[in-house]
Amino acid sequence: MSKVFLVGAGPGDEELLTIKALKCIQHSDVILYDRLVNKEILKHAKKDCELVYCGKLPNYHTMKQETINHCLINYAKMGKIVTRLKGGDPFIFGRGGEEAEALKKHRIPYEVIPGITSGVAAAAYAGIPVTHRDLSASVAFVTGHKKQGNDEEMKWESLAKGIDTIAIYMGVGNLPYIQEQLIKHGRNRHTPVAVIHWGTTNAQKTVTGTLEDIYDQVIKQKVTNPSMIIVGEVVSLREHLSWYENMISENEQSEALML
Repeated sequence: MSKVFLVGAGPGDEELLTIKALKCIQHSDVILYDRLVNKEILKHAKKDCELVYCGKLPNYHTMKQETINHCLINYAKMGKIVTRLKGGDPFIFGRGGEEAEALKKHRIPYEVIPGITSGVAAAAYAGIPVTHRDLSASVAFVTGHKKQGNDEEMKWESLAKGIDTIAIYMGVGNLPYIQEQLIKHGRNRHTPVAVIHWGTTNAQKTVTGTLEDIYDQVIKQKVTNPSMIIVGEVVSLREHLSWYENMISENEQSEALML
């Protein structure tokens, strides 16, 4: 019986894939996957599984969302078991809700398999807990895409004054705007900020600063997308909780000595 699985592939580290997600990948006839999915995960697919790349870059979509929806529906109607594989979690800035709506409209059976999202995982791998009993009782996941209008003003005011930790996705390109809006609406300009590039992978790189100077640090360190931005006092804990990048460095040193 045909079915579509909307699956979260996790933040990058192959071992952070859930068991249920792995089973979907192993049993699918077709996998439609995104750019940020670790390609090592695709090795778990059947030999005759059809792999369809749907990756999107900032300001450039390889496949439009409407086309992806159409593909999911068509493959399902052909009697295929389909996995829609997304980086992170399908319902956190993954457009999984839109795809579920399209499947529901066409009476295609589907299942949602949550994944570990980068807003939590990248921060954890950088030594930053997004909540902390002494420093953060609230956390918000927000998109860094720039918008205009009254609603946008209200959003930034709420974030600046009402949320302890802000995890910002897809925000590096608009970082100066994000800084401006948070400071404008009352956030202390000395609030610690971290930008985590390729979180949970061997290429992870973390740059820290304050809300006032973080963009200067990002430019200096040549950090680009994909990156998570974490704003809040919890970032200060990284100084003594950082573990992953230290582990990578130690492993590299050990390998160099062996050579």
